[in-house]
Amino acid sequence: MTDSLPLFHRIAGMPVVVLGSGETAAARRRLVGRAGGMAVDVIDEGIARGARLAFVAHIDAADCEQDAGTLRAAGLLVNVADRPDLCDFTVPSILDRSPVLLAIGTGGASAGLAKALRLRLEARLPASLGRLAQTLSHARGKLRTRWPDAGERRRALDEALGEGGALDPLRESSADCVEPWLAGAAGSAPDAVFEIRLASSDPDDLTLRQARALGSADVLVHEDGVPAAIIDRARADAARAVIGRGEIAPDAPGLVVVLRLT
Repeated sequence: MTDSLPLFHRIAGMPVVVLGSGETAAARRRLVGRAGGMAVDVIDEGIARGARLAFVAHIDAADCEQDAGTLRAAGLLVNVADRPDLCDFTVPSILDRSPVLLAIGTGGASAGLAKALRLRLEARLPASLGRLAQTLSHARGKLRTRWPDAGERRRALDEALGEGGALDPLRESSADCVEPWLAGAAGSAPDAVFEIRLASSDPDDLTLRQARALGSADVLVHEDGVPAAIIDRARADAARAVIGRGEIAPDAPGLVVVLRLT
């Protein structure tokens, strides 16, 4: 269970307070600039201009604590370099395939680990990934026409974007396949029930097929007592229902995944 909520905060054209000197502060200013924000190095000015975020990177620890307290009291969310105990938010390691952004965080536990994971993923994700996202965005109207029902549309995309699918995002040429896929795509997957009998309470013991079904479910039905760690692997917007031990799952449209205890 994480104690952080990952979010992407739009700051283009917005002031962001960045305090401190040295390379860490300079890196924070570059980070703000790359996202289109305007770094402000005076607290009062930042507050007056409506800043909502602040980075504090003083060399002196006491200065960091004092300025962090002042900023937080003014209602800003604060990040203090190398002081996770003083942070309202942490800075992830960012893999940029604009408009696709992957943010890898460790809650301040190890920036080095986050960076190492990013570098490993950099080598696997094709440069065309951003173009695939843009092409899919431009095709929204055609997608709605092809599959008017949101559930059918989601299942068709899940199938196409899956490993080996027509639009597999790890394949360099997928961005060029959107139009041919739309023109020749078969009907969406029919409504189905996928039953999972849990081998253990550890979500890592799910098979790859089980994990994929759980992540794609439109409706999640589970027996009382199924561990929350496994339930949390389902989409947050999937409908939920609890049933008794051995009870038959209720009828529902779309992909229904049933979690049963052994």
